[in-house]
Amino acid sequence: MSAGVSLKHRVIMFLLELFVFFACFRECLSSPLDHVKGYMLTDRRADAFVPEITPSASPQPFLPLLAPSPLSPFTNSSVPKLSGLCILNFTAAQSLMSMTSIDCWAAFAPLLANVICCPQLHATLVILVGQSSKDTGVLALNRTLANPCLSDIEKVLEGQGAGENLKQICSIHPSNLTEASCPVKDVDEFESTVNSSELLASCEKIDPVKECCDQVCQGAISEAAIRLALKASDPLNMDVPHVLPEHSTRVNDCKTVVLRWLASKLDPYRAKEVLRGLTNCNVNKVCPLVFPNMRHVANSCWNGINNQTACCDAMDSYVSHLQKQTLITNLQALDCATSLGLKLQKYNITRNVYSQCHISLKDFSLQVGSQVSGCLLPSLPSDATFDKFSGISFICDLNDNIPAPWPTLSLLPASSCKKSVRIPALPAATNAQTGLYNEYVAVYLLIASSMAIMMLLQF
Repeated sequence: MSAGVSLKHRVIMFLLELFVFFACFRECLSSPLDHVKGYMLTDRRADAFVPEITPSASPQPFLPLLAPSPLSPFTNSSVPKLSGLCILNFTAAQSLMSMTSIDCWAAFAPLLANVICCPQLHATLVILVGQSSKDTGVLALNRTLANPCLSDIEKVLEGQGAGENLKQICSIHPSNLTEASCPVKDVDEFESTVNSSELLASCEKIDPVKECCDQVCQGAISEAAIRLALKASDPLNMDVPHVLPEHSTRVNDCKTVVLRWLASKLDPYRAKEVLRGLTNCNVNKVCPLVFPNMRHVANSCWNGINNQTACCDAMDSYVSHLQKQTLITNLQALDCATSLGLKLQKYNITRNVYSQCHISLKDFSLQVGSQVSGCLLPSLPSDATFDKFSGISFICDLNDNIPAPWPTLSLLPASSCKKSVRIPALPAATNAQTGLYNEYVAVYLLIASSMAIMMLLQF
């Protein structure tokens, strides 16, 4: 009998501990739903940020970003009614389409648009048309097919949980599937015009870090695109250095044709890696944030910052608005810090207000849940991931407290190859950042634990 009591006691204690664990687990991992529905996030506190590491130090592991369950769009994917007119092979690109739908999941598409969703969507369009050229012999769709194909692509992605307005978010048009103004779309003509073997050798595998600086593949693509564009004006004049500025639109359209040809020579996964790597070289060069009027900051921080409290309050308020715009990479944050600093200097704010007010690079990116600091995405290409238990996840560094550099004559906007502040491309931790979370699972576990304890106590 005593053994039975002891066993029951141990079971009760175990379930009590389990109950407490899940209670703490839910409290730690749950987060407000407002930022998923309306993208309204917690304001930054004035005294919240004191940099903890030096720019050269390694980042600490990142923290989880948690929200409601996304299971429905993925486990109950709808079968869309397609036009029947599109020649693109969606079945062969099923894994690519699934990845795109996860990267552009409805709730996160506007927030991940600049870094993850739109680069992945553009890569998908290039790969779909490029792969189809192996059957059609052309590297573009005609304008008659472009409309139904784009509509079908949207329906397939939406059926798997992607946003319904991706065309608007990513500025996609039917012309993205055609040759636009490029004079060459035939595969045979393409390969007789450019040095296709050199192009493939330069781009079949790229290092996403070295490529942005060395531009081996980008250079080969540009040269091929110029050669294609020149055929429209003078087929005999293939002198690449003499391309005119007014031909820039045509050259850009031909670059898309070149990328499709590359996608036709690579398997979809490798093509996706190359295309995303090339896109990230451009993504990290530009700050995507819109800077609202900063006159109130200028009024509070001018004249040598006589009132540091007022100045920092104004800076905190201004930064809190920036943090509600979008998720950005660490290199984009560096560009944003430089851009804002130069704008402030035009208002005769010469002292380093970033240092005085403890402004970090993370202050330029979207906040997550109840976290005070922003979430910086890695500068290397990344994707969201889906797990049927934990939901949507993406890499998010919350602990990399690199102080925002105040721009000086020696630190003006420069390429990522020449940044004086060295920051990691990826956070130190290897597990993915949880983007969404099924909080109801914790509730169900709590209820089950409570019922089990009550039943045992009645013995």
